[in-house]
Amino acid sequence: MSQDIHSEDEILGKAYDARLMRRILRYLRPYWKLLAVALGFLFLHTGTELLRPYLTKIAIDRYIATGDVAGLDFMVLLYLGTVLGGFIFLFIQTYTTEYAGQRAMHDLRMQIFSHLQRQDLAYFDRNPVGRLMTRTVNDVETLNELFSTGVVGLLGDAFIIFGIAGAMLWLDWKLALIALAAFPVIIYVSRFYRRRARDVYRESRLILARLNAGLQETIAGVATVQAFGQENKMYDRFQDINCGYRNVLLRSVRYNAVFFPIIEIFSALSIGLVLWYGGGLIGFNSLQPGVIVAFIQYLQRMYQPIRDLAEKYNIMQAAMASSERIFNTLDTPATIHNPATPKAPKALRGWVEFKDVWLSYNAGEPVLKGISFTAHPGERIALVGATGGGKTSIISALCRFYDIDCGAILVDGVDVRHWDKQLLRRQLGLVLQDVFLFSGDIANNITLRDERISEARMLEAARRAQIAPFIERLPGGYQEEVQERGSTLSQGQRQLLSFARALAFDPRILILDEATSSVDTETESLIQAALQELLKERTAIIVAHRLSTIKNADRILVIHKGEIWEQGDHEELLARGGLYARLYDLQYRVQEREGAVAEPAAIT
Repeated sequence: MSQDIHSEDEILGKAYDARLMRRILRYLRPYWKLLAVALGFLFLHTGTELLRPYLTKIAIDRYIATGDVAGLDFMVLLYLGTVLGGFIFLFIQTYTTEYAGQRAMHDLRMQIFSHLQRQDLAYFDRNPVGRLMTRTVNDVETLNELFSTGVVGLLGDAFIIFGIAGAMLWLDWKLALIALAAFPVIIYVSRFYRRRARDVYRESRLILARLNAGLQETIAGVATVQAFGQENKMYDRFQDINCGYRNVLLRSVRYNAVFFPIIEIFSALSIGLVLWYGGGLIGFNSLQPGVIVAFIQYLQRMYQPIRDLAEKYNIMQAAMASSERIFNTLDTPATIHNPATPKAPKALRGWVEFKDVWLSYNAGEPVLKGISFTAHPGERIALVGATGGGKTSIISALCRFYDIDCGAILVDGVDVRHWDKQLLRRQLGLVLQDVFLFSGDIANNITLRDERISEARMLEAARRAQIAPFIERLPGGYQEEVQERGSTLSQGQRQLLSFARALAFDPRILILDEATSSVDTETESLIQAALQELLKERTAIIVAHRLSTIKNADRILVIHKGEIWEQGDHEELLARGGLYARLYDLQYRVQEREGAVAEPAAIT
């Protein structure tokens, strides 16, 4: 699957697309003054490149031929001045171009990030994290290379080629026609090479995508590979892809090995023709020797851009492909929007009501079918049932991660579709079993860098969540760095930290994918104490895993195949002898008889 995703990402278009280029240039529009300065200094730098061969011609014909040493000294100083001027002009042109490009790419990265932040969860279900990171980082960097090397390089090459052709025609048009006689053949050879280079480049990118996907998958699953002794199989699989990539690159090497010597041959032939024809004219006193030297220098400069053709063509092609992928991402609209005039109650009490709610992730395949229930302020509602029954979908619909097909979900009498999404979610404290911790310190993981949460409030939340003693024992205390995804913390400690986070934000409605299973007795008691603190005076909708939570819930909803099959308190449902009673008999009564201390995450 990941291989298909990466392959799809690397399908490349043509090396230049005017439509895409117009969109790219919009990001440079705010910096047009810098680009105008860069273009002006590019002209000046090209002028110094064109002037130096002409100065050589004057030095030979006017001063060396006549033995004028003083004049020759002046020409040497003038030549060195053009070298210094060319350096200064190139520095300013490069700096301003890079500066404008970096500012434009910063704006583009921020636009992509902001666009991704506004997307609904369904978008992230369809787009893997690796793909979105590539859009935001790698593809934008490829575009930056286009500005700093590709476009500027092509403009500079064009100025050089046309400027040199004009200078040679001005010096001696007959000799210039002789010098440029090989150019039609060079253009044909370049077109042939460009087509082959394009095909090889496309194929290499596709195989490289497969190589990266396979490598990422193997490294991520290295524990499984080693546990089942599949190292040799993985080696052989990687070897096949790696050999394919090597063979494609060797084809590119062969094309380069043919193309560049051909260019060198034509360069040498052009210089040879200039020496042969020009030398004859010198013999008849029809041409000055300095013109020949200038022509040779001009030809050497003219062939350099042709040698750079492969690099610039690949840059252009990669940039067009990256821009197309970026704009496809930006053109994907968010499906869940804030209303034009959001509504919200003046004082939130925590009243939640589902009215005949239907929800589908795929058209025609409803995962919720006519869900209706009411959670009164301060009431604890437990959701139980088999995996895939629809419990998580109820939570997702309440948080408006997905828009429902029909029906209504009301929070304090206001349809969630009429709330501002951010304001609604600040009132819904979501505590998941799989706790996500961000890079940074403990304090920032509790407050999420929200300036509205004071240090005192953060410390009080940690104390109430029973995590404060553990934090205070750490060398850095609340400033202790959290490693990636909290890998140095135990499962129970991560859960308590998520409780502290919820307490710091103090939501009126708590949505809880209840605490972890398989923790030690001490952590279990801390989690239970923190959980009771967390649930105080809040409306709670809990995906229940633990027997204690189910027994203490005000009402239990048994969710099965997207519907509410039963509801009532623990004793009522047991007495009814329905689905809940069967689940309880199968998964809990044995644990109760055996006196298990920590109940497993059984009713899921």
